Amino acid sequence: MVENQVPATIKNRLQVSCYDCHSNNTDYPWYSKIQPAAWFLEDHIQEGKDELNFNEWATYSDRRKNSKLRSIISQIEEDKMPLDSYTLIHKDAILSDEYKRMIIDYMTALKDSLE
Repeated sequence: MVENQVPATIKNRLQVSCYDCHSNNTDYPWYSKIQPAAWFLEDHIQEGKDELNFNEWATYSDRRKNSKLRSIISQIEEDKMPLDSYTLIHKDAILSDEYKRMIIDYMTALKDSLE
């Protein structure tokens, strides 16, 4: 989300909860060097980046951004993101109700500005 001035609290939370799978800044864990975990992780991370890559946000059209924002909002509201399989190991990635509300409010405002 390079082109948007994202508030620091939201940017930090997105980095902790989302960037490993949805950016080019993946922090690979030690077990990512062990097969078959490495294959699973690489496929999973590539799938996440293909769906949404925050490092490529500025290249998305407004229509695509709007679609991604709607998806982000619904996925957070429905507790689908971050994935349970991710937060099982990365407890700090769990979104509190307060963070969920902050992110949803920000994403909604951003979406509304595109419409």
